[in-house]
Amino acid sequence: MGDTTVPDWLNWARRIQAIAQSGRMYALNEFQTVRYEQLSALAAEIVAVHADLKEEGVQLNFLEQNGYATPKVDVRAAVFDNRGRLLMVQERSDGTWSMPGGWADVGDIPSEAAERETLEEAGLRVKAKQVVGVYDANRVPTAMHLYHAYKLVFLCEILDGKVTDSNETSAVEFFQRDAIPENQLGNRTSSRQIEDAFALLTDPNRPTQFD
Repeated sequence: MGDTTVPDWLNWARRIQAIAQSGRMYALNEFQTVRYEQLSALAAEIVAVHADLKEEGVQLNFLEQNGYATPKVDVRAAVFDNRGRLLMVQERSDGTWSMPGGWADVGDIPSEAAERETLEEAGLRVKAKQVVGVYDANRVPTAMHLYHAYKLVFLCEILDGKVTDSNETSAVEFFQRDAIPENQLGNRTSSRQIEDAFALLTDPNRPTQFD
């Protein structure tokens, strides 16, 4: 599975859930459907025990996932002001800081999703200009999402708007590189993604990063 920071139990649960979800899609009869639902329940039990979550809630979340199981897509906007400071938002849900962004919706163009999320979370209308990088979300110190995900980070320029918080964010600030609260990053934005964003700002010819 490569070099990731995901604990074994979460990796196993994700893989079991993916088999169960895809299996339900292709089940030929009720017996097979029930078997795959039992697999999904097993994955939920593993997660609930290790993450101290309610098993019923995890299982319901898993059963709501339909179709062939694939990694989810998270988009982030690297937005700099004219002083070279990076825009960061503080999540109301857990107090961690990240670049603005979130899950892409079905039908989204990835760059436009990052632009929309920035407007919703930070009050700024931006335009995506370059791809900073494409990242495996497993490869961060606190990779604890229920689902495997890929993270797309776009370098964006400010068009207009006024910095303001939202129902999802409790604070919105621009930070110099050495002032970013890295001990409060959580799992939405990593130090590497921040470094790559600053590096692309300095060198626009830098190639897109990936892992």
